[in-house]
Amino acid sequence: MPDAGASCAVLIGASRYAHLESLPAVANNLTALAQELSGPRSWGLGAGRCIVVAEPVSAPQVLDVVESAAAMATDTLLVYYAGHGLQTEDGDLYLSVSGSVPQRSDTGLQYDHLRKMLLRSRAERHVVILDCCFSGKALGAMSGSDGLVEHAEIEGSYVLAASPGYRQALAPPGDMYTAFTGELLSVLTAGIPGGSVLLDLDAVYGHVRRVLTAKGRPAPQKRGGNTAGQLVFCRNRSYQAVPTRGGSEVGQSPSGRTWPDPTQLRTATGFINALNQVRITSGLGHKSISEHSGGQIAPGTVSSLLNKKNLPVRWKSTHVFLSACGVPVDQIVGWKEVWERLRAEQRVGTAIESQQEEVLQPTAAARPTIWGRLSRRVKRDGDG
Repeated sequence: MPDAGASCAVLIGASRYAHLESLPAVANNLTALAQELSGPRSWGLGAGRCIVVAEPVSAPQVLDVVESAAAMATDTLLVYYAGHGLQTEDGDLYLSVSGSVPQRSDTGLQYDHLRKMLLRSRAERHVVILDCCFSGKALGAMSGSDGLVEHAEIEGSYVLAASPGYRQALAPPGDMYTAFTGELLSVLTAGIPGGSVLLDLDAVYGHVRRVLTAKGRPAPQKRGGNTAGQLVFCRNRSYQAVPTRGGSEVGQSPSGRTWPDPTQLRTATGFINALNQVRITSGLGHKSISEHSGGQIAPGTVSSLLNKKNLPVRWKSTHVFLSACGVPVDQIVGWKEVWERLRAEQRVGTAIESQQEEVLQPTAAARPTIWGRLSRRVKRDGDG
Protein backbone atom coordinates (compact mmCIF):
# COMPACT_ATOMS: atom_id res chain seq x y z
CA MET A 1 0.00 0.00 0.00
CA PRO A 2 1.47 3.40 -0.95
CA ASP A 3 2.41 5.77 1.86
CA ALA A 4 -0.51 8.23 1.87
CA GLY A 5 1.70 11.03 3.15
CA ALA A 6 4.23 10.62 0.36
CA SER A 7 1.93 9.86 -2.58
CA CYS A 8 -0.31 11.92 -4.86
CA ALA A 9 -3.05 11.37 -7.43
CA VAL A 10 -4.05 13.76 -10.21
CA LEU A 11 -7.45 13.02 -11.76
CA ILE A 12 -8.04 14.77 -15.09
CA GLY A 13 -11.29 14.71 -17.02
CA ALA A 14 -12.92 16.56 -19.90
CA SER A 15 -16.65 16.03 -20.43
CA ARG A 16 -17.66 19.21 -22.31
CA TYR A 17 -16.19 20.12 -25.69
CA ALA A 18 -16.51 22.85 -28.31
CA HIS A 19 -15.54 20.66 -31.28
CA LEU A 20 -16.04 17.10 -30.04
CA GLU A 21 -18.91 15.08 -28.65
CA SER A 22 -19.65 15.61 -24.96
CA LEU A 23 -18.99 12.82 -22.45
CA PRO A 24 -21.20 13.58 -19.41
CA ALA A 25 -20.17 10.43 -17.53
CA VAL A 26 -16.57 11.66 -17.25
CA ALA A 27 -17.54 14.24 -14.61
CA ASN A 28 -19.01 11.43 -12.47
CA ASN A 29 -15.82 9.40 -12.95
CA LEU A 30 -13.73 12.13 -11.32
CA THR A 31 -15.98 12.63 -8.30
CA ALA A 32 -16.27 8.92 -7.52
CA LEU A 33 -12.57 8.12 -8.02
CA ALA A 34 -11.49 11.02 -5.81
CA GLN A 35 -13.80 9.80 -3.05
CA GLU A 36 -12.49 6.25 -3.20
CA LEU A 37 -8.78 7.10 -3.42
CA SER A 38 -9.20 9.36 -0.38
CA GLY A 39 -11.01 6.66 1.61
CA PRO A 40 -9.54 4.19 4.11
CA ARG A 41 -10.07 1.14 1.88
CA SER A 42 -7.85 2.52 -0.86
CA TRP A 43 -4.87 4.85 -0.54
CA GLY A 44 -6.35 7.20 2.07
CA LEU A 45 -4.94 10.29 0.36
CA GLY A 46 -5.38 13.44 2.41
CA ALA A 47 -6.41 16.94 1.37
CA GLY A 48 -4.12 18.35 -1.29
CA ARG A 49 -2.84 14.93 -2.34
CA CYS A 50 -5.81 13.86 -4.47
CA ILE A 51 -6.23 16.67 -6.99
CA VAL A 52 -9.08 16.87 -9.50
CA VAL A 53 -8.61 18.80 -12.74
CA ALA A 54 -12.10 18.98 -14.22
CA GLU A 55 -12.80 20.49 -17.65
CA PRO A 56 -9.24 21.70 -18.36
CA VAL A 57 -9.01 24.44 -20.97
CA SER A 58 -5.33 24.09 -21.86
CA ALA A 59 -2.35 21.77 -21.69
CA PRO A 60 -0.33 24.12 -19.42
CA GLN A 61 -3.16 24.08 -16.88
CA VAL A 62 -2.88 20.29 -16.62
CA LEU A 63 0.90 20.15 -16.67
CA ASP A 64 1.19 22.76 -13.91
CA VAL A 65 -0.91 20.60 -11.58
CA VAL A 66 0.96 17.40 -12.50
CA GLU A 67 4.29 19.15 -11.97
CA SER A 68 3.24 20.26 -8.46
CA ALA A 69 2.09 16.74 -7.57
CA ALA A 70 5.29 15.26 -9.00
CA ALA A 71 7.30 17.55 -6.71
CA MET A 72 5.34 16.38 -3.64
CA ALA A 73 5.18 12.64 -4.30
CA THR A 74 8.20 10.57 -3.31
CA ASP A 75 6.40 7.21 -3.00
CA THR A 76 3.71 6.84 -5.69
CA LEU A 77 2.27 9.25 -8.25
CA LEU A 78 -0.97 8.34 -10.04
CA VAL A 79 -2.28 10.24 -13.06
CA TYR A 80 -5.76 9.42 -14.40
CA TYR A 81 -7.28 10.85 -17.56
CA ALA A 82 -10.77 10.42 -19.02
CA GLY A 83 -11.95 12.08 -22.21
CA HIS A 84 -11.28 12.00 -25.93
CA GLY A 85 -7.88 10.59 -26.78
CA LEU A 86 -6.78 11.86 -30.19
CA GLN A 87 -4.04 11.18 -32.71
CA THR A 88 -2.01 13.40 -34.97
CA GLU A 89 -1.45 12.48 -38.61
CA ASP A 90 1.83 10.91 -37.49
CA GLY A 91 0.01 8.70 -34.98
CA ASP A 92 1.16 10.50 -31.83
CA LEU A 93 -1.26 10.47 -28.92
CA TYR A 94 -2.61 13.66 -27.40
CA LEU A 95 -5.26 14.06 -24.72
CA SER A 96 -8.09 16.43 -25.38
CA VAL A 97 -9.15 19.51 -23.41
CA SER A 98 -12.36 21.46 -23.84
CA GLY A 99 -11.25 23.27 -27.01
CA SER A 100 -9.33 20.43 -28.69
CA VAL A 101 -9.62 19.87 -32.42
CA PRO A 102 -8.96 16.47 -34.09
CA GLN A 103 -5.47 16.19 -35.66
CA ARG A 104 -4.44 19.49 -34.05
CA SER A 105 -2.07 18.42 -31.29
CA ASP A 106 -1.44 22.07 -30.43
CA THR A 107 -5.02 22.21 -29.13
CA GLY A 108 -4.54 19.39 -26.62
CA LEU A 109 -2.06 17.83 -24.19
CA GLN A 110 0.62 15.85 -26.02
CA TYR A 111 1.07 12.64 -24.09
CA ASP A 112 4.82 12.70 -24.65
CA HIS A 113 5.04 15.93 -22.63
CA LEU A 114 3.17 14.30 -19.75
CA ARG A 115 5.31 11.16 -19.98
CA LYS A 116 8.57 13.12 -19.76
CA MET A 117 7.31 15.08 -16.77
CA LEU A 118 6.49 11.86 -14.92
CA LEU A 119 9.92 10.44 -15.67
CA ARG A 120 11.50 13.51 -14.07
CA SER A 121 9.43 13.25 -10.89
CA ARG A 122 10.86 12.11 -7.54
CA ALA A 123 8.24 9.38 -7.09
CA GLU A 124 9.55 5.83 -6.93
CA ARG A 125 6.45 4.49 -8.70
CA HIS A 126 4.17 5.92 -11.38
CA VAL A 127 0.68 4.71 -12.27
CA VAL A 128 -1.06 6.02 -15.39
CA ILE A 129 -4.72 5.22 -16.07
CA LEU A 130 -6.14 6.32 -19.41
CA ASP A 131 -9.85 6.04 -20.15
CA CYS A 132 -9.86 7.13 -23.78
CA CYS A 133 -10.68 4.67 -26.52
CA PHE A 134 -10.86 4.27 -30.27
CA SER A 135 -13.63 6.28 -31.87
CA GLY A 136 -16.79 4.65 -33.11
CA LYS A 137 -20.02 5.82 -34.66
CA ALA A 138 -22.09 4.93 -31.59
CA LEU A 139 -23.25 7.89 -29.53
CA GLY A 140 -20.93 8.62 -26.63
CA ALA A 141 -17.92 6.69 -27.94
CA MET A 142 -14.49 8.09 -27.09
CA SER A 143 -11.76 8.45 -29.65
CA GLY A 144 -8.25 7.16 -29.25
CA SER A 145 -5.41 5.04 -30.47
CA ASP A 146 -5.45 1.54 -31.93
CA GLY A 147 -2.53 0.73 -29.64
CA LEU A 148 -3.03 3.13 -26.78
CA VAL A 149 -0.79 1.34 -24.33
CA GLU A 150 2.03 1.37 -26.87
CA HIS A 151 1.90 5.16 -27.04
CA ALA A 152 1.45 5.54 -23.28
CA GLU A 153 4.30 3.35 -22.06
CA ILE A 154 6.53 4.82 -19.37
CA GLU A 155 9.65 2.92 -18.38
CA GLY A 156 9.41 1.41 -14.90
CA SER A 157 5.78 2.44 -14.50
CA TYR A 158 2.34 0.85 -14.67
CA VAL A 159 0.03 1.95 -17.46
CA LEU A 160 -3.59 0.81 -17.53
CA ALA A 161 -5.49 1.86 -20.64
CA ALA A 162 -8.99 1.33 -21.96
CA SER A 163 -8.64 -0.73 -25.13
CA PRO A 164 -9.58 0.44 -28.63
CA GLY A 165 -13.18 -0.35 -29.35
CA TYR A 166 -14.27 0.44 -32.87
CA ARG A 167 -18.02 1.06 -33.04
CA GLN A 168 -18.32 0.55 -29.31
CA ALA A 169 -20.23 3.05 -27.18
CA LEU A 170 -17.94 3.29 -24.17
CA ALA A 171 -19.76 6.24 -22.66
CA PRO A 172 -23.39 5.66 -23.66
CA PRO A 173 -25.92 8.35 -22.69
CA GLY A 174 -27.67 7.59 -19.44
CA ASP A 175 -24.83 5.59 -17.88
CA MET A 176 -23.44 6.97 -14.64
CA TYR A 177 -19.82 6.24 -15.57
CA THR A 178 -17.82 5.36 -18.66
CA ALA A 179 -17.62 1.60 -19.22
CA PHE A 180 -13.97 1.16 -18.24
CA THR A 181 -13.94 3.45 -15.19
CA GLY A 182 -17.31 2.06 -14.14
CA GLU A 183 -15.77 -1.40 -13.73
CA LEU A 184 -12.74 0.08 -12.00
CA LEU A 185 -15.04 1.79 -9.50
CA SER A 186 -16.94 -1.45 -9.03
CA VAL A 187 -13.73 -3.08 -7.80
CA LEU A 188 -13.10 -0.20 -5.42
CA THR A 189 -16.61 -0.16 -3.99
CA ALA A 190 -17.62 -3.84 -4.15
CA GLY A 191 -14.36 -5.76 -4.41
CA ILE A 192 -13.68 -9.05 -6.19
CA PRO A 193 -15.48 -12.16 -4.90
CA GLY A 194 -12.97 -14.85 -4.04
CA GLY A 195 -10.07 -12.42 -4.24
CA SER A 196 -7.42 -11.81 -1.61
CA VAL A 197 -7.78 -9.23 1.14
CA LEU A 198 -5.47 -6.87 -0.77
CA LEU A 199 -6.05 -6.18 -4.47
CA ASP A 200 -2.97 -5.13 -6.41
CA LEU A 201 -2.96 -3.51 -9.85
CA ASP A 202 -2.53 -6.82 -11.69
CA ALA A 203 -5.51 -8.34 -9.85
CA VAL A 204 -7.66 -5.30 -10.62
CA TYR A 205 -6.63 -5.33 -14.27
CA GLY A 206 -7.35 -9.04 -14.67
CA HIS A 207 -10.82 -8.73 -13.14
CA VAL A 208 -11.81 -5.63 -15.12
CA ARG A 209 -10.59 -7.22 -18.35
CA ARG A 210 -12.63 -10.41 -17.72
CA VAL A 211 -15.80 -8.47 -16.89
CA LEU A 212 -15.59 -6.14 -19.89
CA THR A 213 -14.81 -9.02 -22.26
CA ALA A 214 -17.80 -10.98 -20.94
CA LYS A 215 -20.02 -7.97 -21.63
CA GLY A 216 -18.76 -7.76 -25.20
CA ARG A 217 -16.90 -4.53 -24.57
CA PRO A 218 -13.28 -3.73 -25.47
CA ALA A 219 -10.77 -5.31 -23.12
CA PRO A 220 -8.30 -2.98 -21.39
CA GLN A 221 -4.56 -3.08 -21.94
CA LYS A 222 -1.76 -2.87 -19.43
CA ARG A 223 1.97 -2.43 -19.37
CA GLY A 224 3.92 -2.78 -16.14
CA GLY A 225 7.61 -2.61 -15.38
CA ASN A 226 9.43 -4.51 -12.63
CA THR A 227 7.05 -5.23 -9.72
CA ALA A 228 4.71 -2.29 -10.38
CA GLY A 229 1.78 -4.66 -10.83
CA GLN A 230 2.08 -5.71 -7.18
CA LEU A 231 1.24 -2.21 -5.93
CA VAL A 232 -1.87 -2.45 -3.78
CA PHE A 233 -4.78 -0.48 -5.24
CA CYS A 234 -7.42 -1.17 -2.60
CA ARG A 235 -8.73 -3.54 0.04
CA ASN A 236 -11.17 -6.17 -1.15
CA ARG A 237 -14.65 -5.40 0.17
CA SER A 238 -15.80 -8.85 -0.95
CA TYR A 239 -13.13 -10.60 1.07
CA GLN A 240 -14.89 -13.23 3.14
CA ALA A 241 -14.52 -12.89 6.89
CA VAL A 242 -15.40 -15.66 9.32
CA PRO A 243 -16.53 -15.34 12.95
CA THR A 244 -14.16 -16.25 15.75
CA ARG A 245 -15.27 -18.18 18.82
CA GLY A 246 -16.09 -14.89 20.51
CA GLY A 247 -18.38 -13.91 17.68
CA SER A 248 -16.25 -11.07 16.28
CA GLU A 249 -15.43 -11.09 12.60
CA VAL A 250 -11.81 -11.19 11.59
CA GLY A 251 -9.95 -11.87 8.38
CA GLN A 252 -9.96 -15.57 7.47
CA SER A 253 -7.48 -16.72 10.13
CA PRO A 254 -4.45 -15.40 12.00
CA SER A 255 -2.18 -17.36 9.69
CA GLY A 256 -4.05 -16.42 6.51
CA ARG A 257 -4.44 -12.72 7.17
CA THR A 258 -2.34 -10.24 5.23
CA TRP A 259 -1.41 -7.39 7.54
CA PRO A 260 -0.16 -4.04 6.21
CA ASP A 261 3.62 -3.89 5.90
CA PRO A 262 4.94 -0.71 7.58
CA THR A 263 8.58 -1.08 6.52
CA GLN A 264 8.34 1.32 3.56
CA LEU A 265 6.46 4.05 5.44
CA ARG A 266 8.20 7.39 5.50
CA THR A 267 5.62 9.85 6.88
CA ALA A 268 3.36 10.21 9.92
CA THR A 269 0.35 10.32 7.59
CA GLY A 270 1.35 7.01 6.08
CA PHE A 271 1.81 5.50 9.55
CA ILE A 272 -1.69 6.53 10.69
CA ASN A 273 -3.21 5.36 7.42
CA ALA A 274 -1.51 1.97 7.87
CA LEU A 275 -2.98 1.70 11.39
CA ASN A 276 -6.41 2.22 9.86
CA GLN A 277 -5.63 -0.57 7.40
CA VAL A 278 -4.79 -2.81 10.36
CA ARG A 279 -8.21 -2.14 11.89
CA ILE A 280 -9.94 -2.91 8.57
CA THR A 281 -7.95 -6.14 8.19
CA SER A 282 -8.84 -7.20 11.74
CA GLY A 283 -12.54 -6.72 11.05
CA LEU A 284 -12.97 -5.22 14.52
CA GLY A 285 -14.73 -2.05 15.57
CA HIS A 286 -13.40 0.39 18.16
CA LYS A 287 -15.40 -1.20 20.97
CA SER A 288 -14.27 -4.73 20.03
CA ILE A 289 -10.63 -3.63 19.95
CA SER A 290 -11.04 -2.21 23.46
CA GLU A 291 -12.56 -5.51 24.63
CA HIS A 292 -9.78 -7.54 23.01
CA SER A 293 -7.22 -5.39 24.82
CA GLY A 294 -8.76 -6.26 28.17
CA GLY A 295 -9.66 -2.62 28.70
CA GLN A 296 -6.09 -1.38 28.26
CA ILE A 297 -7.25 0.97 25.49
CA ALA A 298 -10.66 2.67 25.49
CA PRO A 299 -12.83 2.94 22.33
CA GLY A 300 -12.33 6.71 22.39
CA THR A 301 -8.56 6.27 22.52
CA VAL A 302 -8.74 3.94 19.51
CA SER A 303 -10.71 6.59 17.62
CA SER A 304 -8.23 9.29 18.62
CA LEU A 305 -5.26 7.14 17.55
CA LEU A 306 -6.74 6.43 14.12
CA ASN A 307 -7.64 10.06 13.48
CA LYS A 308 -4.35 11.67 14.47
CA LYS A 309 -2.64 14.09 12.13
CA ASN A 310 0.77 13.51 13.70
CA LEU A 311 2.79 10.51 14.82
CA PRO A 312 1.77 9.08 18.24
CA VAL A 313 4.05 10.60 20.89
CA ARG A 314 4.15 7.40 22.96
CA TRP A 315 4.47 3.84 21.74
CA LYS A 316 2.28 2.13 24.36
CA SER A 317 -1.16 2.90 22.88
CA THR A 318 -0.01 1.80 19.42
CA HIS A 319 1.42 -1.42 20.82
CA VAL A 320 -1.81 -2.23 22.68
CA PHE A 321 -3.87 -1.40 19.57
CA LEU A 322 -1.82 -3.68 17.30
CA SER A 323 -1.92 -6.52 19.82
CA ALA A 324 -5.69 -6.20 20.29
CA CYS A 325 -6.21 -6.30 16.52
CA GLY A 326 -4.32 -9.60 16.37
CA VAL A 327 -1.08 -8.51 14.70
CA PRO A 328 1.62 -11.14 15.42
CA VAL A 329 4.31 -10.21 17.96
CA ASP A 330 7.17 -10.42 15.45
CA GLN A 331 5.38 -7.96 13.15
CA ILE A 332 4.69 -5.58 16.04
CA VAL A 333 8.47 -5.40 16.56
CA GLY A 334 8.75 -4.14 12.99
CA TRP A 335 6.05 -1.54 13.63
CA LYS A 336 7.97 -0.25 16.65
CA GLU A 337 11.18 0.07 14.63
CA VAL A 338 9.35 2.17 12.03
CA TRP A 339 7.75 4.31 14.77
CA GLU A 340 11.16 4.91 16.36
CA ARG A 341 12.69 5.83 13.00
CA LEU A 342 9.92 8.31 12.20
CA ARG A 343 10.12 9.80 15.71
CA ALA A 344 13.89 10.24 15.36
CA GLU A 345 13.48 11.91 11.95
CA GLN A 346 10.80 14.14 13.45
CA ARG A 347 13.11 15.23 16.29
CA VAL A 348 15.94 15.99 13.85
CA GLY A 349 13.60 18.05 11.70
CA THR A 350 12.36 20.00 14.71
CA ALA A 351 15.93 20.65 15.90
CA ILE A 352 16.98 21.95 12.48
CA GLU A 353 13.96 24.26 12.34
CA SER A 354 14.79 25.60 15.81
CA GLN A 355 18.40 26.29 14.83
CA GLN A 356 17.28 28.08 11.67
CA GLU A 357 14.84 30.16 13.71
CA GLU A 358 17.57 31.15 16.16
CA VAL A 359 19.84 32.24 13.32
CA LEU A 360 17.14 34.26 11.60
CA GLN A 361 15.67 35.84 14.72
CA PRO A 362 17.50 36.78 17.97
CA THR A 363 16.07 35.55 21.23
CA ALA A 364 13.93 37.80 23.40
CA ALA A 365 16.76 38.08 25.92
CA ALA A 366 19.23 39.19 23.26
CA ARG A 367 17.03 41.88 21.71
CA PRO A 368 17.48 44.49 24.52
CA THR A 369 21.26 44.05 24.26
CA ILE A 370 21.21 44.60 20.51
CA TRP A 371 18.91 47.59 20.76
CA GLY A 372 21.00 48.95 23.61
CA ARG A 373 24.13 48.81 21.47
CA LEU A 374 22.37 50.52 18.61
CA SER A 375 21.01 53.25 20.92
CA ARG A 376 24.42 53.91 22.41
CA ARG A 377 25.99 54.03 18.96
CA VAL A 378 23.40 56.52 17.69
CA LYS A 379 23.84 58.68 20.81
CA ARG A 380 27.63 58.58 20.49
CA ASP A 381 27.47 59.53 16.81
CA GLY A 382 25.11 62.38 17.67
CA ASP A 383 27.43 63.73 20.40
CA GLY A 384 30.32 63.65 18.00
